[in-house]
Amino acid sequence: VQLQASGGGLVQAGDSLTLSCTTSTRTLRMFTMGWFRQAPGKEREIVATIDRSAGDTFYADPVKGRFAIVRNLARRTLWLQMNNLAPEDTAVYYCAAGPYGSGHDAQYWGQGTLVTVSS
Repeated sequence: VQLQASGGGLVQAGDSLTLSCTTSTRTLRMFTMGWFRQAPGKEREIVATIDRSAGDTFYADPVKGRFAIVRNLARRTLWLQMNNLAPEDTAVYYCAAGPYGSGHDAQYWGQGTLVTVSS
């Protein structure tokens, strides 16, 4: 399973940013997909997930109402649309396949992409 994340950058508070994760259609069909993040000095935490059928989504409380996880099989891509960003959203964001456990682990990981939100 290969996951290629991109789209991070430096933005200002209140801005929007969309992260992308390119993978295979097979991966998107086989796994629940997720985005995690790890802020400096903190544990990695789950941000959002979308199930194999794209019928169910989950959002961590800090991002509810601001972030959206979307996938498109034809484009072999998973996105994390982030709106109204705040400095607390600053973190390395990871695309993952097969989240499990208490929200810190997944079967497969992409490389991280850094999001920095300035106040």
